[in-house]
Amino acid sequence: MNSYILITGASTGIGAEMAKQLAEKKYNLILVARSEDKLEQLKTELISKYQIEAVVIPSDLSQINGAQQLYNELKSRQLNVTHLVNNAGFGEYGHFVETSLELELNMIQVNVTSLVVLTKLFAQDMVKNGAGRIMNVASIVSFIPLPYYAIYSSTKTFVLAFSETIAAELEGTGVVVTTLCPGAVETPFHTPQMRQTMAMKLNQPISVQALVREGVQLLLTGKGKKVVGFINWLSSNLPRILPDVLMMKIKKQIASPYKK
Repeated sequence: MNSYILITGASTGIGAEMAKQLAEKKYNLILVARSEDKLEQLKTELISKYQIEAVVIPSDLSQINGAQQLYNELKSRQLNVTHLVNNAGFGEYGHFVETSLELELNMIQVNVTSLVVLTKLFAQDMVKNGAGRIMNVASIVSFIPLPYYAIYSSTKTFVLAFSETIAAELEGTGVVVTTLCPGAVETPFHTPQMRQTMAMKLNQPISVQALVREGVQLLLTGKGKKVVGFINWLSSNLPRILPDVLMMKIKKQIASPYKK
């Protein structure tokens, strides 16, 4: 039975680039996202260029049973998932009292609930098999939750805490759980409003290719968490040395719209 790496959120950005870099290394892939057309285009490109096996499964992980249905589909097709990349996720920028509650609940479903469901179901299979690797994509805001990103920051803080605790529980089972913590990356994730913040003026986005090279290494051979980039590493450690009140003032300032 052939083995596969499952990537959620594979149609664009980090997920699509991760698919390309893993295909280059000759790994077979299961590509998951809502956009079937984009996934099919990516599949065709990867098969043609790298002669791998690629499977497309459209799935909306913002739906309550989306993650369970995805798992059931893979089991029914007897696809052997040895690596899982929980990359699907999205964010929103704005004042909490003004942003869409419906969108935020969908964000929690994708960024947290579906990630937990997929991690649990595949980790159970991997423990039975005595081997497997799961990489959850968190964020630099897992360490420094920002005002105006209230729900997104909170979901990514959860992802980091969840991943680190599960990693500890699974030590000795052959299953490794890691966490990738990107800062700003040049992808469609960033809205025009996000791009006008002080944070993105001070810390320019890195290329998605550079970020994914680090992520692929973490997925295949790494352990623990990885913060990519010196500025991001420094930012992630600031809460350890600065008082909470001062830290929040700094975070609010850098998350505010940039004023010349």
